[in-house]
Amino acid sequence: MSDETLPELEEHRVAVPAEKAGARLDKFLAEALGVPRHRTMAAIEAGRVRVDGRRARKGDPVQAGQEVVALLEPPPAPPVPQPELPLRVVHVDPEFVVVDKPSGWPTHPLAPGETGTLANALVARWPELATASPDVREGGVAHRLDTPTSGLVVAARNRETWEALRSQFSARTVRKEYLALAAGAVFGPVEIDVPIGADPGTPGKARTVAQERLLERKGAREAHTRVEVERRFPGWTLVRCTISTGVMHQIRVHLAHLGTPVAGDDLYGGARPEGLHRLFLHATRLGFTHPRTGEELIFEAPLPPELVAVLDALAAG
Repeated sequence: MSDETLPELEEHRVAVPAEKAGARLDKFLAEALGVPRHRTMAAIEAGRVRVDGRRARKGDPVQAGQEVVALLEPPPAPPVPQPELPLRVVHVDPEFVVVDKPSGWPTHPLAPGETGTLANALVARWPELATASPDVREGGVAHRLDTPTSGLVVAARNRETWEALRSQFSARTVRKEYLALAAGAVFGPVEIDVPIGADPGTPGKARTVAQERLLERKGAREAHTRVEVERRFPGWTLVRCTISTGVMHQIRVHLAHLGTPVAGDDLYGGARPEGLHRLFLHATRLGFTHPRTGEELIFEAPLPPELVAVLDALAAG
């Protein structure tokens, strides 16, 4: 336990009662403190939990009379409401809202007090979103877009709806379509069925992997992308990408795997046509089942003006 981390941590001391003898340490501590289990597991794995002065493992059973001392990170704080942030609202429902996220906005804050994210704008307009998701930082958002990616995002207005939407994402029944400008000539349609894992050489970057053992060890995740050609330009191809999975940077990694990275993608080698000052990737269509009525819903967001201008310039030669 480093002294440097103590000011940012909360100390908790708990005595193990006789009726809890034999319980797993992580489970006992979560119940005793009334916090999510993942918080106690993280503290144990970081070495910030001692049982009678000794470091323990999360699966160790506790014994009656033992003293457990834990240093936990403070609980996440909800987003700071920012009504001044412009927000394009696509649809408002009693159960959820669908908005068009601008490029350059993170989906939600990671640190307390962080501003300028989609969640900051959402909770300013619909305060109930702050309690809809288990992680209050998310502001009810049921999925994420990369910061430089624009387009459709759905946020739940209550916990039941959030769980129902998350179930649809997990079951891969949500329709997710993106428009991307690929650098080079794409010959489609093409199905890309290549797993994606973290790039060990560059934090925050992903890569395609071929080793099945990485999937078995959860060092990579399945990723499926269908790429269809929408329009061709000299040296560029506008493509529609439909994904059933939701792996970090999936479309960006898969198009780079084809040798035609997304235009403006500095991380994966995408060149920039004249006039492009952002990533040319936009979540244009989102379809899911209404959590209450069972109605099949489809929402669309056209390309933002700055991307339309790039295509017009390419067409003009």
